[in-house]
Amino acid sequence: MKKIGLTDSWLLVVLCVLAVLCAVPGCSSRLISSDSLVKGQEEEASASAEVEVTVTRVTDGDTVRVSPEIGGEDRVRLIGVDTPETTPGRRPDPYGEEAARFTRERLEGRDVSLQFDAERVDDYGRLLAYAYLSDGSMFNETLLREGYAQVATFPPNTRYLERFEDAQEEAREARRGIWGLPEDELCRLRDRDNGIGGCCE
Repeated sequence: MKKIGLTDSWLLVVLCVLAVLCAVPGCSSRLISSDSLVKGQEEEASASAEVEVTVTRVTDGDTVRVSPEIGGEDRVRLIGVDTPETTPGRRPDPYGEEAARFTRERLEGRDVSLQFDAERVDDYGRLLAYAYLSDGSMFNETLLREGYAQVATFPPNTRYLERFEDAQEEAREARRGIWGLPEDELCRLRDRDNGIGGCCE
């Protein structure tokens, strides 16, 4: 029979210590952490998953109602964009009626896919989403590219910020929509740190 040398003895001691450590609850908790990571990834994927709905009514250029409700809510605020206001009882912002009409013509009665970002609802309880049409185009981006909205992206919902800024710049250079307004009307739109608004005396 082969004799166990000093090196072999130390190897046995190390293996025994490792076996004891892995039997301690603290060690197994480290193994669970990988499961937690997977769960976190699943939650992140769930947050950005697409949900099929029908747009039942357009409130204004960047807000719609959908069916079926999602989590008991049917109001959807399009992420990353801000169209001129058309609040009842007050004078509409320049190009507000045009933006609302554009959204109504493109979305009302249509099936869309909603994609969520880091936050699912805003301070008013409305769902926050990107709306995709059947042709794969994102309507939020279309509003910007056609000049019906300006970029208004708030952290942490910034997934498409660069893409949105490119679309806005394209509309601005072509003077589409709001970008073609006279200076005195353009200044009435709210400033979103993108060069418009804030210039009224």
